Order: sequence, then C-alpha cells, then structure tokens
Amino acid sequence: MRIPTRIAITLTHSASAASNHNRSCYSTCRAVLVPSFGGPEVLQLHPNVQVPPLKPNEVLVRSRAVSINPLDTRMRSGYGRSLFEPLLPIILGRDVSGEVAAVGASVRSVSIGQEVFGALHPTAVRGTYTDYAILPEDEITPKPSSLSHVEASAIPFAALTAWRALKSTARITEGQRILVVGGGGAVGFAAIQIAVATGCHVATTCGGQSIERLSAAGAEQAVDYITEDVEVAIKGKFDAVLDTIGVPETERMGINFLKQGGHYMTLQGEAASLADRFGLAIGLPAAKVAELQKQIRYRYSHGIDYSWTYMRADIEGLIEIRKLCEAGKLKIPVDKTYPITQVREAHEAKDKKLIPGKVVLELD
Repeated sequence: MRIPTRIAITLTHSASAASNHNRSCYSTCRAVLVPSFGGPEVLQLHPNVQVPPLKPNEVLVRSRAVSINPLDTRMRSGYGRSLFEPLLPIILGRDVSGEVAAVGASVRSVSIGQEVFGALHPTAVRGTYTDYAILPEDEITPKPSSLSHVEASAIPFAALTAWRALKSTARITEGQRILVVGGGGAVGFAAIQIAVATGCHVATTCGGQSIERLSAAGAEQAVDYITEDVEVAIKGKFDAVLDTIGVPETERMGINFLKQGGHYMTLQGEAASLADRFGLAIGLPAAKVAELQKQIRYRYSHGIDYSWTYMRADIEGLIEIRKLCEAGKLKIPVDKTYPITQVREAHEAKDKKLIPGKVVLELD
C-alpha cells in the first residue's frame, strides 16, 4: 500500500488561470472536499480550493468528467480511516478524463491541450472531483478518440484493477479458462472483456439483468447466481478466478473451481479494514500475516495461488487498455451523469443502489 503524504488543501478568495510547459499557475479551482466521514451530506463543493504547484513528473488535467467508484463512497463513509483521517479534508475521485492544462518539467509523454484519461492510485489524497486534477505522468495517457470524456472517465480505475489481477498476477494467456465472480460490476465487466481480448474462454456469475450484456461482451457462460446453483451450472476447472464479491462463500466456490496451479484473486483484501481496526502500525503487518496464512493454506490444500488484488499505477497496462478501447474491445457503459454541483445526489443514488451501473460527474 502506498502511504500518502499530507497535502495542504487551503481555501483562498481569488483565482488566476495561466500555464506554461514547466509549471502550473492555476491558483484555485472548484473541488469536492470531505472534511469528515459520513453520508453524502458531508460532501462540500468549494469554489476556491488551492491548486498545489506541480512536481516535475506531474500533469495538471482540466477535468471534464470523473466517474464514481465504490472506493469513493466507501472512503467518504470512513473506509481507510486510519490512513486518511489525519489528512482531512481530502478530495475524492480516482478516474478522470479531460485536457492537459500544464505539465511538470520532466513530462514528455503528453502535451498541453491534449485530451487524456487516467486514474489515480487508491491512496491519493487529492483526488479528481475537481476542475483541475493532478496526476503523475505514469497514471495518464491520451484519451481514445472514439470515446467521449464521459465514456472514457468510466474506464481507467476499473480496467486497471482487472488488468492487474489478470495480466500482472495470473498472467493469463490465450486458450485458458477464466471465471469472473460478479461480472456485472465495472471491474468484473472489464475483466471479461480483457480476458476475451486475450483469447480466453470466460464464464461469469451475475444478476439476471446482466446476462445479456455479459454474453454480448464475450462471456461463453453467464450464470444467474440468484436463480441457479452456480456450482452445478458451471462445469470444469479454471486457470484463474477473479472474485469481485469476496465473501467466504464465493471464496470457497472460486477456489474449488481452480485447476492445480491456478490463481484465485479477490478484490476484498483486509489491509484497510485491519488498519482501521487496529491502526496502521499493527493493522498493516496483521494484514500481511493474514494474507500469507491463506496463501500457505491454499497452496498446500489445493495447490493454487491466493492473492488480494488492488489497482496499481501501470502505464503499460493503461496504454494497452487504451488500445483495447480504440479497437472497440473494451467499454464500460455509463448509466447516468450528474453535474459536479449535484455530487451529493449522485452519491446518495449509489448508496441507495438506485443506479446499478456507472455514474459519472461532469464538470463544465
């Protein structure tokens, strides 16, 4: 886990806008702040929040669209408290699509005015719910020209999470069998498309309303976990299982579906929850021990590899994701958009599960 450093988020009463290739002269902008943990009502859209100076490897992005990820609503509610509470207020948001407004002195891969998209790592304190987001150069890439900013903003964080599991951890190859537990969410849906593009045979579990969409994305079998017995409906063994649900029952099922030497990967690692419970000094080492114990247990009992998987910055992966988008092989549908001024309403809709799919905030 990357440990963030404290940043200064101070309010001012003036704004300026100018930039050059080596530094940002944008002084203030709008941003959604989280001054304390709680429900959607804690979100505060401030008109004049300081834009920090750019480091040499950083890029200032004029945000046009930012998507809401489950991590955003969980962080707002206090997930990762041990890490983020001393740093409040924080700015939520990981995904962004927009234009380059300024670049640090060492940045060479993008230029001012270029349309880009990307995602911040999970522990970033200054997120993307702001007119001007700051990302390291290795966390953005040119936006696929075939996608709008709204469409592009829905992709990077979810796709990079899936990419890390399937490509970096399991190292999937053509012809392998892959099971995605919970394919209806953004990470699961991205994983299906990445695996299909690799030439794998994909099965998935999902709600009945998602079966048609996942089958159209290339899943050879999509099983409604509510109306069917998954362990009866799905036949054979798999080379890798990505479990986006991560409860004990899906863990048991996923591991039993694996071949010898297969990979089980869950999104529901315990690092943040244990750190929140016991503090960073005790919680993070305890999480390492907990993961290691499971790795040893399943290696000896089932002959498989077990791992918690998280999104990590991966510029090579992001470039490949862009190529898949450009080829029409990867897309995450957006169910609804809100203006950034209605961020509370957007979070409330996600909390109440009124909108099952992706929600995107637009910044004019």
